[in-house]
Amino acid sequence: MERGVDFNRDRRMWCRQCGDEWTVDLEWVERWIQRKEACAGCGTTCDAENAAQFVVHASDPALDDGVATQLAWYHTSTHLDWPPTIDFAGSLNDDTRQLMGGDEAVNRWSDRQATKALHIGTYESAIHNMLRRIDDQGDQDKQFYLYRVHLKPGVIIRPGWIADPSNWLGDVDLDKIGPPEVEAVRYVNFHEDPGGVSVAIRRSAVGATQCLAIPLPIEDDDPWINDAVARLSSDPPDRLLPVELGRFRHLLEESPRARTAAAAANVLADRLPTNLRHQFEAATRWHAENEPTEWARRTAGLAALIEDSPRVLAELDAQATCEH
Repeated sequence: MERGVDFNRDRRMWCRQCGDEWTVDLEWVERWIQRKEACAGCGTTCDAENAAQFVVHASDPALDDGVATQLAWYHTSTHLDWPPTIDFAGSLNDDTRQLMGGDEAVNRWSDRQATKALHIGTYESAIHNMLRRIDDQGDQDKQFYLYRVHLKPGVIIRPGWIADPSNWLGDVDLDKIGPPEVEAVRYVNFHEDPGGVSVAIRRSAVGATQCLAIPLPIEDDDPWINDAVARLSSDPPDRLLPVELGRFRHLLEESPRARTAAAAANVLADRLPTNLRHQFEAATRWHAENEPTEWARRTAGLAALIEDSPRVLAELDAQATCEH
């Protein structure tokens, strides 16, 4: 069961100071983050201790227990075998085990790691998560995969929803927010597709997945690609910077090609939802080792994940289903 994809839909806010609740668009949210908006009821801004936060729309189908377990949920990952099987303790060498306090301490740590939830959510949140990872974690050169996730029949889902329980690392310990038998907990996402319902799940909750490598290829006759390639190819080649600079190389890359690429990417960014533009620009930043045609195709492909979601979902429909 699919929900309609709408990156630009309105969001609901709730003020923890005065209790007011209201609907806003993404432009309002951006102004609020910049302290240019406040709660109309009490004037509380986003930096206050009791600032407003996102809440879910009461009409969201994911709030229905029966519907939530039938919905298609989404996740993006650089793992081709998500959810991966990880032997947390087995990956540690003897020196690390001793530094952690010995085998008993390692086993306790491993048990805690195993209780951390997997995250699934809306299509919009999955794409947003990918862009955030490319921006924050320097994953620009990694292959991403879009997963459609179906929960297993009879999955035990916690009634209702809670505020985003993730810590600063994005981790959620399900044992701390529900009894051991609960396999899925709905929460309002504060970070990706803010205001949307996401689900923290145990691995046992995964019933089946489909996987698609993203972004999808773009037709060679795409006008934006042809224009971007022509302009980049007319600029002088870049000076390659030391690999040791890693993800910070862009701070020194003010080459003609870097400026041309930024201007070309801005054309696409301006068409995207306002809350995704910065991360899109970061995800498509030009580096000296880039090749014009590959860069242009990838950049157009990233934009198409947002602008042409029906094509992406149709391609995902054609992928084999993996039962778990």
